[in-house]
Amino acid sequence: MIGQRESVSGAHFAFTDRWGGVGAAPYEELNLGGAVGDDPEVVGTNRELAAKSLGLDPAQVVWMNQVHGADVAVVDGPWGSASEIPSADAVVTARRGLALAVLTADCTPVLLADPVAGIAAAAHAGRPGMIAGVVPAAVRAMAELGAEPSRIVARTGPAVCGRCYEVPDAMRAEVAAVEPAAHAETGWGTPAVDVTAGVHAQLERLGVRDREQSPVCTLESGDHFSYRRERTTGRLAGYIWLD
Repeated sequence: MIGQRESVSGAHFAFTDRWGGVGAAPYEELNLGGAVGDDPEVVGTNRELAAKSLGLDPAQVVWMNQVHGADVAVVDGPWGSASEIPSADAVVTARRGLALAVLTADCTPVLLADPVAGIAAAAHAGRPGMIAGVVPAAVRAMAELGAEPSRIVARTGPAVCGRCYEVPDAMRAEVAAVEPAAHAETGWGTPAVDVTAGVHAQLERLGVRDREQSPVCTLESGDHFSYRRERTTGRLAGYIWLD
């Protein structure tokens, strides 16, 4: 259920895999995405199971309506209702104990925390969002609340790797013009994009030094959802919260 979990100075990072839930094909088992065609009751049950496995109150987890942009929502509590959830690709909080969640199925989930200032963020960085600067926008929002980039701990979760994310040559050139570190080549020698490498390069330039990335490629791993592999599939979640 929880494929990766780590705690650093009171900041907690967790990424799910696809197992341990109650869903059926093609979303088996632990689909946490509410906008992919799965039964809403199943998604709700899976979100409850995942939260409780982390010791979290499911009602204290903040979700986003992700749209592949760069908008950031600053929050101090859960949304009152589903209709209040904004369209955003990053969420930031200064409230300790409030868990922030990001959904992915090949895009790069980015979890950020300044444990000293008590500021946390979760961001959804697909190819469009990485180009648009969603991660720098999240770091700026954290800084406005008192975070220091040099203290930020950054973790990126399972995502499609640069060896597998094949794109047309023109698209690779467009991405690399914005973020050269994202320029990649597939294992079979065709143009590719490495979104996670792009994210880490952006974080490096912002002064975020404590960075680690998951070794898991979602396209290669049968234990993780992959939109590029399966099209109709579930969503993984990354969670960040501070004591």
